[in-house]
Amino acid sequence: MANLLAENRASRDAVLARVRAALRKTQDRAAARADAEAYLAARAQGPRPRIEGDLVARFTARAGQMASTLDRIADLDALPRAVAHYLDALQLPPALAAQRSRAGVCWREFAHLDWAGAGLAIEARPTQGDDRLGITGCYCAIAETGTLVVLSGPGAETATTLLPDTHVAVLRPNRIVAGMEDAFALIRQERDAMPRAVHMISGPSRTGDIEQTIVLGAHGPYRVHIVLVG
Repeated sequence: MANLLAENRASRDAVLARVRAALRKTQDRAAARADAEAYLAARAQGPRPRIEGDLVARFTARAGQMASTLDRIADLDALPRAVAHYLDALQLPPALAAQRSRAGVCWREFAHLDWAGAGLAIEARPTQGDDRLGITGCYCAIAETGTLVVLSGPGAETATTLLPDTHVAVLRPNRIVAGMEDAFALIRQERDAMPRAVHMISGPSRTGDIEQTIVLGAHGPYRVHIVLVG
């Protein structure tokens, strides 16, 4: 996976280098980045809704309105039992309940947790497409819309947020920002370059294409469960 990402990055850089050469742009990358940051800093933002009070409370309310469920635990060691409790509490139709497995995949950052002790068979690997449960972290979250922000990169396989029926996202409360503008500002501040993909996840996948009836799980997970840690 790391080799593939490196190859993709090298291919992208080569294409952009040819574009810069064709446009006769000779400015080095650091100077170009500084110019871009100066432009963004000087540009006034458009009207934004006022986000008052506790960002965690605002995010919790908006995520719930987007059909996400939420839980809060004191520390990361409690995550396996919190996930097991969530799975046990799911109200599934009998046919689905009979097929439900307490197995799934997680990002490598959670591989050290005692999943077996909680009765779960969780493997730290990319999803293969048939996993029912995917456990991931997230880069930050947006209080205004109840949205999770997930960046692609080594050890952060974004397919795990998309393919399993149930997505469990682990979020630190201090990574909740007010709005989308703040999320992108945080990425620019903390990352040398934008990632290959930025995923915005606002609740389970849904569509209203058929008779304007909302159907969950149309193009991704049926369920999004957010665990706040700390």
